[in-house]
Amino acid sequence: MPLSPMPTEDFFPLRTSLRLDNHSYSPTVRKMVAEAMGQLRSAEQATFALKLAKIPISSRHVQRLAQEIGNEMAHQRDDQVIQQRRRELPVRVSATPEVVAVEVDGGRLRTRAQGCGPGVHEVQGKEEKVAALMTLKSPTFEHDPQSEPPPSFLQPRRVRRLVTQMKGLAGRTRRIVRKTHRIFRNTQSKKRNRRPNRHRLNRLRRRRRWTTPVVPSDWCTCVASMSCSDQFGPMMAAEAQERDFYRAPRKAFVGDGAEYNWSIHRGYFADFEPITDFLHALCYVYLAAWAESDTEAQQWSLYETWLRACWQGRVSDVIAELEGVQQRVGMPPDGEELDKKDPRRLVSEALSYLGNNQRRMDYPRYRREGLPITSSWVESLVGDFNARVKSRQQFWNRPKGPEPILQRAAVLSEDERLDRFFAQRPGNPRRGRKAA
Repeated sequence: MPLSPMPTEDFFPLRTSLRLDNHSYSPTVRKMVAEAMGQLRSAEQATFALKLAKIPISSRHVQRLAQEIGNEMAHQRDDQVIQQRRRELPVRVSATPEVVAVEVDGGRLRTRAQGCGPGVHEVQGKEEKVAALMTLKSPTFEHDPQSEPPPSFLQPRRVRRLVTQMKGLAGRTRRIVRKTHRIFRNTQSKKRNRRPNRHRLNRLRRRRRWTTPVVPSDWCTCVASMSCSDQFGPMMAAEAQERDFYRAPRKAFVGDGAEYNWSIHRGYFADFEPITDFLHALCYVYLAAWAESDTEAQQWSLYETWLRACWQGRVSDVIAELEGVQQRVGMPPDGEELDKKDPRRLVSEALSYLGNNQRRMDYPRYRREGLPITSSWVESLVGDFNARVKSRQQFWNRPKGPEPILQRAAVLSEDERLDRFFAQRPGNPRRGRKAA
């Protein structure tokens, strides 16, 4: 009795060599799906971009493919963590870098309870953690190469924008800083009488990032996850191990005042130089100066004095002055939640931040050693991730609903990680039979 032919949709001898999976999409098409979902804000936009590339696919299918790819990349990342713990993770760079920096920060997104039926239930804000790992090119100096704060930190309008964005303040604070800007502008007679250059103003309007005196980056990779710090630290360590960061002669670990940042530093990057982000210190001393002074001119003058002291490493002088200010405005009452603009709260928060991080704020020495003093890279990456996972219409299932889409870190990294993933991804010799 002759054998019946096997359906072609069930088996194809070249599926494995062509790296085809159960969906029969080529690695090139799947890579385009991953890139579109990583770069664009929604599945609908990614679907539209793919249709422009003559790839007919539905938005629901795009979401399903992106979910599968993200889960596979997350599993691969977790396998690398296990290898790193076993001392089996190989280094994938040809030469040990001279200067490296690791920065960590977090963003906020909205989550919902899973399995509660249609709609959004039990909304909670959760934090996604993002780490940036950079190799740098920077010389060392015998003396501080920039002993005075940069001009961008002494421009009231830019400082106001930075503080309101980083601290979430508006209203009265913004109006006061606007008046301070007018006072500062009137003291600059030469600049006031100079006719502005139209092309220069256009360039300033197009500039999106806060200008900071940072060390130029060679290339950067990133890691992102919804995991807690105990799990996120090993992910950062595995990425650092693959890039041979631990053998670099000069190493920096930059973060804000969050305690989990420094627990990661102590556990996995203990021999890296710990550096507190200067921009957060700027915000705290600015708000404390606003709380202490009565007039706009005094507020700005006090801010400049404290900012310059922090920039030059004289944090203890600022702490001593803030202790006197705290006595004058009063201590925050125990067990009472004060308004964000209450002077007692602003001065107390500045004292706490500077006191807890003073040993990590020796900025003149960091500049002499060619190390970064701000977390600008990771702050920019957090904005990139938030543009994808954070909006008024987006709610992610807890606990790790956005974990697959956070693997867009492969798209944002500068090491062709996505190309390597699809080049190494195995195919599937069989395809599931369609339902009758």
